[in-house]
Order: sequence, then C-alpha cells, then structure tokens
Amino acid sequence: MPLGTLDRAPPPFFRQGQSALSKLMLFSALALFLMVADVRFKLTGPIRTAVATALYPVQWLVMRPIDMVRGGGAYFASLQSAQAAEVAAKKQLTAQAQRAAQVEQLNLENDRLRKLLALRERTTTPAQAAEVMYDAADPFTRRVMVDKGQMQGVKLGSPVMDDGGILGQVTRVYPLSSEVTLLIDREHAIPVLNTRTGARSVVYGDPLVHGGTLELRFMAGNADVQQGDMLSTSGVDGVYPPGIPVARVEKVERRADSAFARISCQPLANTLGAKHVLLLEPFSVQIPIPAGYEPAQNAPKKGVKK
Repeated sequence: MPLGTLDRAPPPFFRQGQSALSKLMLFSALALFLMVADVRFKLTGPIRTAVATALYPVQWLVMRPIDMVRGGGAYFASLQSAQAAEVAAKKQLTAQAQRAAQVEQLNLENDRLRKLLALRERTTTPAQAAEVMYDAADPFTRRVMVDKGQMQGVKLGSPVMDDGGILGQVTRVYPLSSEVTLLIDREHAIPVLNTRTGARSVVYGDPLVHGGTLELRFMAGNADVQQGDMLSTSGVDGVYPPGIPVARVEKVERRADSAFARISCQPLANTLGAKHVLLLEPFSVQIPIPAGYEPAQNAPKKGVKK
C-alpha cells in the first residue's frame, strides 16, 4: 500500500458534522419554539394525552406494590385502633353500668328523703329548640343569634344549653330572633356547684385564653379543688336550673404570693361551633308561689300637710 494514502482526508461517513455549540443553539431554539407553541396554540396537548394514556398501564403496575404495602399498613393500624376502641368501650360501658346502678340507688334515696321531709318535687324545665344563625358582629364579645324570639315565647334571661351543657344566656330578645351571650364572654358569670365536694362558687368567662375558657375565681389557695372536678349549675341565682353541667376543672395553680388559687375550667358545651340549642325558661319562673304568700305592698306615701 503506498504511503500517500495515510494523508488522505477521512471518508464522509466519519465526519463530525455540526459543532456542539451550534447543536445546543438549534435544540434550544426548538425547545423554546415548542414551549411557546404549547402555551399559545396547545400543539403538544394531544401528544401529552397520548403519552399519558400509553404510560398509564405501566404506572398502574408500578404503583401496585406500593398500594399493597400502604393498604397492609392501614389494615393493621385500623385493626389495632379498632381493638383499642373496643377495649375502651367495654371499660366505659362497665363504668356507666356501675354509675347507673349508683344513680338509681341515689334517686330512690332522694325520693324517700323528699317524702320523709315533705319537700316539693323538682319542677321540670320547659324548653324549646332553636338554631344558631350567625355570630354577633362585635369582635370583642362572644355572642350568637338564634332563630327564636318574642313571637315564640322566648324570655329575657333564658338559659341556653346544647348537648354538652350550659352554653349561655339570652341577653336580648327581638320579635323573631334572640341574642345569646356565651358563657365564655368576659361579662358573663354563673353560680356553680362542685359535684365532688358540694362547694358553691362562681365561674367567669375568659375569652382570651385558648379561644375561650372559664375561670373559677375567689377560691382560697387551700380550697379542695382538683383537676377533673365537674361543675354544674347550683340554681341559687334563680336563672339556671340546678344540676346542669357547666365545665370541668382543667388546671389549678396555687401561688404563695396570693390568697386565692387560679383555677381554669373548660366549658362542656361547644362554645365555638354550636348549631342546635335549647332555650330554657328562667328557673325563677318555674318556682311556685307558696300558699298564703302575699307580695309586700308599697309603703303609703306621706301626705302633704295643709
């Protein structure tokens, strides 16, 4: 083979073609054109739909093992939670059965004592259902509007409760609606009774703490109040019927620099999302007038000396 053949140029098959920079500019311009065309004219929409349809079976097959693992974990988690809920329900049922037996016995003893002492029977509280329409417009108060008013016989000062307990009190009555001040309002107070100790006190609204709580004020630092104590209406104010749940003691702080304990309570009623409520008659309206009672007459006015 002659030596001159080594200096010949490579065949066209082995030529490199365009430079890397020119290819980058060409494909960048093509990508930019496709993006603009896709945004303005939706040219790649059918292509994207076809590719997604073709890849769906592959995606489905790839996701099967992951779904099986997730489903298995959710099954065992739900099984464990269901077993725990069953155990808790059995414990609660046992406690309720014991409490029901005690309540029945206490009711029998109460009836016997009332008959023995010739006390009158407790009056039943008339009530009517109402629905909360909206919250009051004043952001500095905790009040709601209900859809019952004077036309339905609602009285000023009527207690309001939901399925949890006391919710508040009717403070304004209109012909077709009423304004209810919630018990967490700062100007609201309820006389309560500690069901464990029988001690009476007063709870005040505290709307600035945790969205609205109650505070048991003017309790001595050594008062017998514990976390978890249940508070119910005492009935001494003549407004709230006795025995309706109000709150549960959440926190008791006893400070050496103060003669009173700081006691925070959580209301049992749904003060932030109540929808259906009961409007009760004030307790003073339900108390019958004793036989032979005559209201005191006004003192006669002094005549003018002539």
